[in-house]
Amino acid sequence: MSATINQPVKLAISEAHHTKLREHLFPGDGLEAAAIVLCAQSAAHRYVVNQILLVDHADCSVRSPDRICWPGTTIEEAIDMAEAHALSIVLMHSHPGGVLAFSAIDDYSDRDVMPALFEASESPLTRHGSAIMTADGAICARLYDRQLMTTPVSAVHLASDELLTWQVSEQGRLLPIPMAFSTEMGRHLKNFTACVVGVSGTGSIVVEQLARLGFGRLILIDFDEIEFKNLNRILNATLDDARNSTAKVARFASVIPTYRDDIEVLTLKASVATRDAIEVAGEGDVLFCCVDSFEGRQVCDRIAAAFLQPLFDVAVTIPTRQSAGGVAVGDVCGRVDYVKPGGSTLADRGVYTPEALRREYLQKVAPNELAEQVAEGYIKDVAEEAPSVISLNMRAASDCVMEFIARAYPFRQEPNAERARTQFSLAAGEEEFMGETDFSCVPNPHLGRGLIEPLLGMPRFAAREVNA
Repeated sequence: MSATINQPVKLAISEAHHTKLREHLFPGDGLEAAAIVLCAQSAAHRYVVNQILLVDHADCSVRSPDRICWPGTTIEEAIDMAEAHALSIVLMHSHPGGVLAFSAIDDYSDRDVMPALFEASESPLTRHGSAIMTADGAICARLYDRQLMTTPVSAVHLASDELLTWQVSEQGRLLPIPMAFSTEMGRHLKNFTACVVGVSGTGSIVVEQLARLGFGRLILIDFDEIEFKNLNRILNATLDDARNSTAKVARFASVIPTYRDDIEVLTLKASVATRDAIEVAGEGDVLFCCVDSFEGRQVCDRIAAAFLQPLFDVAVTIPTRQSAGGVAVGDVCGRVDYVKPGGSTLADRGVYTPEALRREYLQKVAPNELAEQVAEGYIKDVAEEAPSVISLNMRAASDCVMEFIARAYPFRQEPNAERARTQFSLAAGEEEFMGETDFSCVPNPHLGRGLIEPLLGMPRFAAREVNA
């Protein structure tokens, strides 16, 4: 696949970093305050906040409602912190007056400071910048190259219980978020790139929804090809696709342009557990995990944390029971998890465990070493080549995309924080919701690491040296 060049520059920040910055930049005295943000990259055009450095208020020689002067020693400290991984340095300050635009004083200050940042930077591709925050938490930013040419950051993304996006008009006004399900929502989604991992049962239905809702770019990752047994549950799949072993991602790349002429579809026929897949996933603003393996979920979990992407994970299962007539359906279940960067991960929630990963690995490479062999698939303990589950997949995939809409364009009567996980039982006619506080959460060392080597903090994905 070939990614499009000259994409609009974007910045993603975690909820924890945003909260610390907001508390520091607005201490309540009505005066400007400052901080330094160190950014890695998840793609050439997408920056992620890796670390922050708060400038002590007492160290600033001037703090007024519209001006601030802060010490060079703090910038020197930031340069040292950024050096090891060629991080971008973004100088941030507050505008207590509420104007989300750079002033003439800001322009002058940048022209004075930016050359020093580039002088201390060895990487010719590293860009540095400046940013503003207003009291409501909104951020606007811009980046400079070595010739001091500026590039505005088109959008700043924060994935918390809601998916917040700050976009500023040329007049310095914050663009409003459209109403859910409106025509304007579809137009707004053209600014988003969604990455879907797994384009089969639930994944094909997720892709179809995202394309028709209005997403401007889709990144589709799946290693598999269409077979005859897939035709009863993969949307748009045809007999010719099965005969020709068409790649699942290729099928959607060919069909989506027949009803959308304003969308870009990037595809990669590969496992998500590859370096190529991880790198291309970094271009996404939001990640949908529609795989049926523990390894796939683990990698998506790491990708979402490293690239500060909101993660939506969907799964279905049909537990069985023994009856007088043999095996019978015990339940018909689905699950959707929403994972915000810095919140409880799929690992924290027990979606996959080290033991499950080990068993799955042995099943793949050394099945004879397993004491028990369990049939894998939709219906537990039953080997089905072509299960008739499209109705179940439709329900789960719809819930998954609806979860995205509810967070990007809020409409619920209850807080989104109470819906970190949704589980449904069609047999019992029940839905169960679990909030973020229902799960334990351990500190995530990979949060906001971007493309720092080794990728995702996993040596298996490290760049290989090529001997000439």
